[in-house]
Amino acid sequence: MDRFSLEQSIHRILAATTVEEVWEHVLDRINAAGFKNALYGFTRFHTPSGFGNENDHLILTNFDADYLNGYLDEGRWKHAPMVRWSVENSGACPWSWIEENMDSMSQKELDVIAFNQKMGVTAGFTLAFPHAIKRTKGALGMAMAPGSTQEQANEIWEKYGARIELIAGVAHLKLLSMPLPKRLLTNRQREVLEWIGDGKTVADTAEILGLNKATVEKHLRLAREALGVETTAQAVLKASFHNQMFTF
Repeated sequence: MDRFSLEQSIHRILAATTVEEVWEHVLDRINAAGFKNALYGFTRFHTPSGFGNENDHLILTNFDADYLNGYLDEGRWKHAPMVRWSVENSGACPWSWIEENMDSMSQKELDVIAFNQKMGVTAGFTLAFPHAIKRTKGALGMAMAPGSTQEQANEIWEKYGARIELIAGVAHLKLLSMPLPKRLLTNRQREVLEWIGDGKTVADTAEILGLNKATVEKHLRLAREALGVETTAQAVLKASFHNQMFTF
């Protein structure tokens, strides 16, 4: 893991201009430490009843399609024990926590454990990021290669865990400042939302931009559809959450 110094890694992350650049460097560092696969997940819309619209999630991973089909597409992640742990805690946790708490697992959680065992995803660590905002949740799962033991994962964490936590934490903060790829607005949609967010009316916005009111209304409607909300006020709020307003 010494190919990049800690300082170089942080500089590379801070200088990144895309989500992909940030993830590529974090993944490079995780792989260099000895973890084979990783999955990062983040949402600003967690509630006691769930994680909100999946289009509002940021998911980054290098797991193969077979695993992702069963874990993400078929919804097993919603009942994954380490996801539950990351919602309730912050910091790093070895996956031995699962075996230690088997007696308290629900049937759906046991089904996820069985699926992961079948796919060879059994040894690793989960890193849950602390947040001041209750509805914001983010975590990073790191898995050893199939056939590896948790003891091997623990040895890696003993040697590199502090560095991984720092690099991943900086990357997480960087990602929080970047637009969500699934919810990208056009420049015009963003522009009309910015004026509405500044307190302008549709008529004011039309006059400022040299458009007619019907065109402004169309862009607002398309922005609402792109963001998956019903009202313009909700669109302004969600666009702000996703760093798509006042960013250029």
